[in-house]
Amino acid sequence: MYRVGVDLGGTNIVVGIIDENYKIVAKASRKTNAPRAAEGIFDDMADAIKEAMSQIHITNDDIISIGVGTPGSVNKGDELIEFANNLGFDNVPSYKLLRERTGFQKVYFDNDANCAALGEAVAGCGKGVKDFIMITLGTGVGSGIIVNGKLVTGVNYAAGEMGHTVIVYNGLQCNCGRKGCWEKYSSATALIEQTKDAMRKNFNSLMWDIAGGDLNKVNGRTAFDGMRKGDATAQAVVNNYVAMLSCGIGNIINTFQPSMVCVGGGVGNEKENLLGPVRKLLSSEVYTIHAKKQTQLVAAELGNDAGIIGAALLDE
Repeated sequence: MYRVGVDLGGTNIVVGIIDENYKIVAKASRKTNAPRAAEGIFDDMADAIKEAMSQIHITNDDIISIGVGTPGSVNKGDELIEFANNLGFDNVPSYKLLRERTGFQKVYFDNDANCAALGEAVAGCGKGVKDFIMITLGTGVGSGIIVNGKLVTGVNYAAGEMGHTVIVYNGLQCNCGRKGCWEKYSSATALIEQTKDAMRKNFNSLMWDIAGGDLNKVNGRTAFDGMRKGDATAQAVVNNYVAMLSCGIGNIINTFQPSMVCVGGGVGNEKENLLGPVRKLLSSEVYTIHAKKQTQLVAAELGNDAGIIGAALLDE
């Protein structure tokens, strides 16, 4: 038997079919073309599901369930995607729309960061870890919290937004309405802005060559690439970024004391270039520095497949 996992993003809808060993055996995708009517997005989602199923010649009878990871907040009680700003969704009856288009009754939805955490916990770096937290460093800072093997969702199914905990009181304005949120300092978006600011202040930085002399070509790797070339300005950007990231991860460790924190997303691809310095700071900053057991800090393993696998497992 198989399960279907869907990663519903602002740019692409990616469908994967996973087998009993949590391996993706078929994939299909469509452009999201958001914002547009939810009905059109779910039409395309259903078409992509059918295409993926046809690749391995299976029917509805071979599918246990369909799970969807979506940006924003999901109200599982009322079966709605309550809000997803980059999709233009506001109280969308997502369960109903998917059931009508696929014929499946067993459909499940959750936040995309929760799905990524579940995927890594079951099939990636967190196999066998019951208390596990995943952080994704992308457009924002996403997070999924698993305690005793279960996702923490809270009274309104929206728990786990660690990116919107404040690390700088009255700091940078966040689009959530607060000021000083962690994601304003530790997302890939934040790193890009920090890199551009440093480049504007130092036209001799090697980062200008790396970016081809164009600020619009700066990305989350630019500062790390400059650091590797020995550029002092780039090193300062990375040092500041590592400090902000460590602050937030330290808060997570002090609050939850998980067995493992996993870091993924675009900046997470730096792996030990990022995590090594973060571990060094954490070793002297977390409350439990004298404890025999310490939280492991590791890199994600599944890449973009984590969200698909986790979504497929939402029924378990």
